[in-house]
Amino acid sequence: QVQLVESGGGLVQPGGSLRLSCAASGSIGRINAMGWYRQVPGKERDLVAGITRIGSTNYADSVKGRFTISRDNDKNTVYLQMNSLKPEETAVYYCNAKISRLNDGLMSREYWSQGTQVTVCS
Repeated sequence: QVQLVESGGGLVQPGGSLRLSCAASGSIGRINAMGWYRQVPGKERDLVAGITRIGSTNYADSVKGRFTISRDNDKNTVYLQMNSLKPEETAVYYCNAKISRLNDGLMSREYWSQGTQVTVCS
């Protein structure tokens, strides 16, 4: 089994910063991509940022210039540095990973973290 354990959420004031961390563990052969999504009640889960195995990144337009995704391959961990947070970015943030498990060859499976609440409020 593969698990993603996420941490770093909390309450911040507008303009504040948080750093989210997500560590993958279990029968991992290769992590092909990791990313961060967020979801508010009644709306779909949207991509915030993603990073591939080789380090290519993509961001939602709304967070470009303020958020930075990074990855430590040796630790199977992805980070999301969030700066200048806005109230409308209050959401549950989820970590996603596309992982080829041991003995899976090229097959990738998607995994999700439990989510962490980020609240931006004055």
